[in-house]
Amino acid sequence: MKKLSILFLCAAGCAAAPEPPPGLDLSTATLIDLSYTYDEDTLYWPTSPTDFILEELDYGPSEDGYFYAAYSFCTPEHGGTHLDAPIHFAEGGRTVGEIPVRQLIAPGVVIDMSEQASQNPDARLSLDTVTAWEEAHGPVPEGAIVLLRTGWGSRWPEALPYLGDDTPGDASNLHFPGYGEEATRYLVEQRRVGALGVDTASIDYGQSQDFIAHQIAAAGGVANLENVARVDELPETGFWVIALPIKIGKGSGGPVRIVALIP
Repeated sequence: MKKLSILFLCAAGCAAAPEPPPGLDLSTATLIDLSYTYDEDTLYWPTSPTDFILEELDYGPSEDGYFYAAYSFCTPEHGGTHLDAPIHFAEGGRTVGEIPVRQLIAPGVVIDMSEQASQNPDARLSLDTVTAWEEAHGPVPEGAIVLLRTGWGSRWPEALPYLGDDTPGDASNLHFPGYGEEATRYLVEQRRVGALGVDTASIDYGQSQDFIAHQIAAAGGVANLENVARVDELPETGFWVIALPIKIGKGSGGPVRIVALIP
């Protein structure tokens, strides 16, 4: 099989790519699916009016003798493994359909705060934790996709342990970790990352009332990836992330298939 470099994913004329991890060969790379399946177990924000609905249109032999299956599906934008577009929290921000592909295919970074989160479900990523990561690995690359590891992925898909509360229609008693304000400003405004991801239901911690991490990210044109699966299987650096959502033209978010590529 001919060896392919990840750099070829960027067509001529697109924005300059961040420096890739060395030695990444698509023919031999390890691929990790960071997405949860959409089905009857998918978790949504408690105030979502519906959840995932799959309706069978056809299933079985056709009149001409061949097998045929077709379905329709319906889902709120913000549930399961999904992307938040900047317009979700910034008037005039980019919609899902307007986010450049270059922003969604980029080197990945994992910042671990699972120890803090195990002691406090309302923990937030601190700037000190980010700078400690940089002392060990160097600066977070411009354009990188940052994934926050809290350890919450082991709780999916049980609503009570994952969200901190399972009361339908009530989002006031949620408890899970997320990004802190200082850390978010640093990553968005100084490191100019392309996306912020997390293995919880939101980049803001569960008890947030102002969703400041969303506001900062959206103002900076940064996309969010929420309910990211299998972050515990990733190294802290040296891999690529491909996070491509359904291209909903005016969408504020939508389901996303996320894949990590590890040399």
